[in-house]
Amino acid sequence: MNANQLFIDKRLTVEQIEFYNENGYLHLGKTLTDTGLAKMISECMDAWKKEKEDYNEEKNWLQNALLVDIHKKSKIVRDFYFEGPIPDVMTQVIGPNIKAATSQLTFKMRGNTKSFAWHQDNGYGELDPYNTISSLTALEDVDEENGCLRIIPGSHKQGQIDVSQLFKKDRKEQTVTIDLEVDESEAIPIPMKAGETIFFHCWTLHQSRGNFSKSRDRRILFMRYADANAVEVYNNRQPRLGKLLKGSTEFEEVANFEKDI
Repeated sequence: MNANQLFIDKRLTVEQIEFYNENGYLHLGKTLTDTGLAKMISECMDAWKKEKEDYNEEKNWLQNALLVDIHKKSKIVRDFYFEGPIPDVMTQVIGPNIKAATSQLTFKMRGNTKSFAWHQDNGYGELDPYNTISSLTALEDVDEENGCLRIIPGSHKQGQIDVSQLFKKDRKEQTVTIDLEVDESEAIPIPMKAGETIFFHCWTLHQSRGNFSKSRDRRILFMRYADANAVEVYNNRQPRLGKLLKGSTEFEEVANFEKDI
């Protein structure tokens, strides 16, 4: 446990690294103390309520379920994202040079029964090198009833899927989605307890069903980490901007990005 008693330090074992390499995901366990979790929920909900309202089926997915750049709106998220246990773990599975790539809240409040289709995270934002990792930290218990993550173990081994012909525009939702065909019999749910974190490879196939609980929300902190020299394939291979967290980078704009945050 770290000095401020908010986060729980982590270091992967050889067995955990082997499991991740084989399956494309890892349940990291608890990364927030009870005190840290309470503070995380408080600050996240303060930020959420400033910009969002209760779930409304008349509103689109972006309005109901997403709040981007949460690290700019919550100190504990910023500390967790930049200096918490996960960046240290990322050096074990990505390499010594790490930058922050995405932070957001992805909520499925009670009543939101919409599913999110099967996809690879690199399908929505292809980064090279292909070792970017997404992490999910649960702000409450999540299971199949309230829409936990579902993945296909080992699916990362098939590599990057060409989704250029698979994007679907939804004017009502104001989103562009990917819906990959998968063998559902290979999928497994990944339930989590509040304060726990899982992470998965950018090629791992995953999705989530709707929240069918009558009494529970499903609130998740989503953070993405990349090699410090990762570039956006879809953007003429421009460097992905994000705060340099570990090691060094060849890109000056990354080295100086959010340097004072």
